[in-house]
Amino acid sequence: MNKIILASASPRRRELLEQIGMTFEVIPSNIEERTKSHIPCEMVMELSCMKAMDIFEKLPSEKRESAIVVGADTVVALDERIMGKPSDEKEAQEMLSLLQGKTHQVYTGVTMVWQKNGQPPLKRTFYEKTDVSMYPMSREEIRRYVETGEPMDKAGAYAIQGKCAAFIREICGDFYNVVGLPVGRLCQEIKNK
Repeated sequence: MNKIILASASPRRRELLEQIGMTFEVIPSNIEERTKSHIPCEMVMELSCMKAMDIFEKLPSEKRESAIVVGADTVVALDERIMGKPSDEKEAQEMLSLLQGKTHQVYTGVTMVWQKNGQPPLKRTFYEKTDVSMYPMSREEIRRYVETGEPMDKAGAYAIQGKCAAFIREICGDFYNVVGLPVGRLCQEIKNK
């Protein structure tokens, strides 16, 4: 079994891999997140690939042969409008005001990069999409939630596994995708690589 290297500083992705008992190392990518595409599924795949390749290329050659580098990126989209992490509390409140009472999509792109026998790197990229429906939230509920600080480092300004669970009406798709990493699909892709 190859060693997994997670090219992400996300504590949620780390927790998900720990939860399933996976052995891994964290080497976060610090690339500038600029993409050619503005279509959510294409954007997350492009970013996940950039992150995985960034770390893969920095590995010494002997480590490339024994590792699978995993890059991931998650965005929230409402009517194809992409919502990343809010820059401040005002933006977090604006995002939640748009999402409340509606159904939006969460996309996570994942790229795996590995090498065999000194050949050029092999790469597999995929994405998962989950529909999330939220209950209506009053301005006061949004303000109180944002004041907890929880939304500030989350795409779409909420954590489905946190305090915002009180406002989640329904999800259709992979719950863990919304948290930040579709671990079931990732495990299947690793097994079938």
